[in-house]
Amino acid sequence: MRRRKPEVVATNRFSRARDARQGEIAEDYVELIAELIARGGEARAADIARSLGVSHVTVLKTIARLARDGLVTTLPYRAIFLTAAGEALAARTRERHQIVARFLLAIGVDPQAADADAEGMEHHASEQTLRAFERLTMLLTQNGMTGGGTQQPDDAAQKQDSHPCAP
Repeated sequence: MRRRKPEVVATNRFSRARDARQGEIAEDYVELIAELIARGGEARAADIARSLGVSHVTVLKTIARLARDGLVTTLPYRAIFLTAAGEALAARTRERHQIVARFLLAIGVDPQAADADAEGMEHHASEQTLRAFERLTMLLTQNGMTGGGTQQPDDAAQKQDSHPCAP
């Protein structure tokens, strides 16, 4: 007797992981395309390849998939533009990135590391986690408790009891 059920479960698990990775790639591409358009008025495959450190062929294949998914429009040898759906995805991805980066800065992560770490975390944090990051960031900022070294030592001692994470 053959037992196919474990294979199906494994296939589904890996399929979900691949789908999630494709979503992350789409988010990275549309976010970058939006940045390139904002900076220079257009996004070209060569600029995307250079920015992401991937080959021109990889960019062309990914852009074709994004076009098929309705996120970008392009013509051969022309710039790449975001559709309304692509712009919305880019804006939401940028917002998620900013929420995570602000939180990391508030807990004392240096700006370069916060930006780099937020780039990976933005794709995996749930809406619930993002809202919690926003609440905690606001609390830390309002109470002068950010980890960026902006408070005075005397202020830190006075606010120790009110810190949301204090025992």
